[in-house]
Amino acid sequence: METVIDLALQFWMFTVVGILIVIGFGVNLCGVDNKRELIGFKGKDMPHMKPITIPTAGKGFWGAILMWLLGTRTWEIVKDYHFTIRGEDYIIPKGFVFDGASVPKFLASFLSPVGVLLVGGLVHDYAYKYTVLLKKGGKETAAPMTQKEADIIFRDINIEQNGFHLMNYLAYWALRVAGFVAWGKHRKANCKVGE
Repeated sequence: METVIDLALQFWMFTVVGILIVIGFGVNLCGVDNKRELIGFKGKDMPHMKPITIPTAGKGFWGAILMWLLGTRTWEIVKDYHFTIRGEDYIIPKGFVFDGASVPKFLASFLSPVGVLLVGGLVHDYAYKYTVLLKKGGKETAAPMTQKEADIIFRDINIEQNGFHLMNYLAYWALRVAGFVAWGKHRKANCKVGE
């Protein structure tokens, strides 16, 4: 038994992920919040995107190492992404750059920022940047939303896409606690759709 405990402590990241998987299985098995109405997300396909180079060139050795270790991969949408929420058609236009779900680096090997949280992360990043979603046709937007409304969209899209209630709620609460930093940065930049 002592060996098992020693291994669990030595490989604590795997232990934490294993515990979360078991708890998540129990949550899904019990049907927690299955009766709650979600946002009715529908997407015809996955977003078409390309990675943008992490700019390590010309930074010097230590600058490049820091950029590599601390930098975040960004992605560009290369084809308009069409989706529906609550029966309304929206679009994320070609050329939008985003970084996926904001996953701490130490968890990225288990939970990729563009893995099971990809679609929710894309729509959420757009909503955080502009406070609105762009309606189909690209000329009108939905009403401006609050940070909390954007976080709920992230949570519900991901629940509808991947079915992992516990993981999506944990990500949602992480956004509620720390998302104000990114939200505030975008409000300070005051980006407008189409810029």
